[in-house]
Amino acid sequence: MKFLSGHLGYALRDEQLQKNSRALVKYLTFLALVVALYSVAFHAIMIGIEGQDHSWITGVYWTLTVMSTLGFGDITFTSDLGRAFSILVLLSGIVLLLIVLPFAFIRYFYAPWLEAQLSNRVPTAVAPDMEGHVVFIEWDVVAQEMAPRLGADGIPFVVLAEDGAAAGALHADGVPTVRGNVDDIATFQRIRIDHARLLVLNRDDMMNTNVALTVRDVSQSVMVVAIAESEHSVDILYLGGCDHVLPLKKILGEQLANRVNGGHARAHVVGSYRNLLIAEFSAHGTPLVGRTLAESRLRDIAGVSVVGVWSRGQILAPRPDLELSELALPVVAGSREAIDRLNEFLFIYDTNWNPVIVLGGGKVGRAAASALKQRSVPVHMVERNPDLADKIGDLPDRLIIGDAADRDVMRQVGIEDAPSVLLTTNRDEANIFLAAYTRRLSPEAQIVSRITHDRNLPSIQRAGADLTLSYAHLGAERLLSLLHDRPPVILGYDLAFHDIPCPEGLVDKTLSESRIGERTGLIVIGLEVGRDLITDPQGSTRLAAGSTLLVIGSDAQVERFRELYG
Repeated sequence: MKFLSGHLGYALRDEQLQKNSRALVKYLTFLALVVALYSVAFHAIMIGIEGQDHSWITGVYWTLTVMSTLGFGDITFTSDLGRAFSILVLLSGIVLLLIVLPFAFIRYFYAPWLEAQLSNRVPTAVAPDMEGHVVFIEWDVVAQEMAPRLGADGIPFVVLAEDGAAAGALHADGVPTVRGNVDDIATFQRIRIDHARLLVLNRDDMMNTNVALTVRDVSQSVMVVAIAESEHSVDILYLGGCDHVLPLKKILGEQLANRVNGGHARAHVVGSYRNLLIAEFSAHGTPLVGRTLAESRLRDIAGVSVVGVWSRGQILAPRPDLELSELALPVVAGSREAIDRLNEFLFIYDTNWNPVIVLGGGKVGRAAASALKQRSVPVHMVERNPDLADKIGDLPDRLIIGDAADRDVMRQVGIEDAPSVLLTTNRDEANIFLAAYTRRLSPEAQIVSRITHDRNLPSIQRAGADLTLSYAHLGAERLLSLLHDRPPVILGYDLAFHDIPCPEGLVDKTLSESRIGERTGLIVIGLEVGRDLITDPQGSTRLAAGSTLLVIGSDAQVERFRELYG
């Protein structure tokens, strides 16, 4: 009884369920009127045509048995008019009773009631002692990518969900969720926004601006970061109270452009830690092609250390006997002076001055084309949607409106001689298809692609992409860099920069003795001891108590490190 009374009490309080119940009552009233009308008609035909007299209860009884298709057969018509009327009642009963009534009951009562029960299980406030947490206002791909890394760092997070059904689903999946309106001051008071470390605004620009203004009425101290859909919204979001605004699609396009073969060879800085810079460069068109890392003598030439080599979508450990191919993309670490010396060495070599091909003229494609033009690299672009021609304008040197899956279109754009092809569409399945198609048309071209969902990385690598940048990973890395107050390190897909305190079990061991790379796959690029930073740790470098390991690797590799070493 307590269970039943609780649900009835909820039904009386919930406004939406009350509206749905009223709609269901209206339909039931209509159905009762139809039954009454058919009962009257039954009496009229029985008395006037059949010469039989029945009670009104019998008329209702006959109508319901025929409409529900039970058809007991104890009361029947013998005239054609009566039988035609029976057919009408039967067909209308099938529609009204057997189809519409169950649908209306589920649609207007049962489904909303069930969703409401799931929603009511979601808390409307965080724990009264929670602090230092991160708040997302949408459980999008960036939040999903960032959540495991927050967990690894011991930072709690919550997702603020407005829709009851969505909140219930997230809560059922184990995602820390709080239900409430994102434009309500009381909601942010209940989630202790004034004690949070970071608020991520990851909905549309209009809603992000509204939420930023609302939050600033509650807290001036929490860091508010917005992910902007449009570059034109950046200033408005700053005015709304955001501390940082990330136009991720523009940043993604620029990051893709910085990794292509084209123009003069040069190293592109992808991150830094204090005075340690991490950079990538293409070996294409340089004397390094065909040489092993030992033979390249990069440490002697520029003073940089090779910490990994991208090859066919995979990053390889820097073995001395690793040979650099035309499509190899070495990752190096060193000081600013060392990176400058590397650029002086690379600048005299031209990778390829043929136009780079950009497939897709959306926001990412336009940002990539703009970044390439700033480097004086010629660009040809293919866009299927003619409505985007005005937005694209004169960004590329040549724009072809057509389907990139058409071989004639690809030949017109210069696929045979292109040094690199950028795949920038916002559909992963399209980029996977185009990667396979482009690799078939130009086996030697460098293919750089974006993806949105990390689950599609293996597929696009098998399709032929040489380097892939994930929208979700890029967003998560930028947010984490702001959270930890360090420059972002954008390496591609699931690789990231990590600073890990040296475990007690490794103190006084050398890097060779620790076997970190062999056992976990992590690449150690530096060692921080107090205020000193060792930017080129050797196998003989000894790990000291209180030191910090600077490594490159995936979250899974970091987790493996913690399992092995504590």
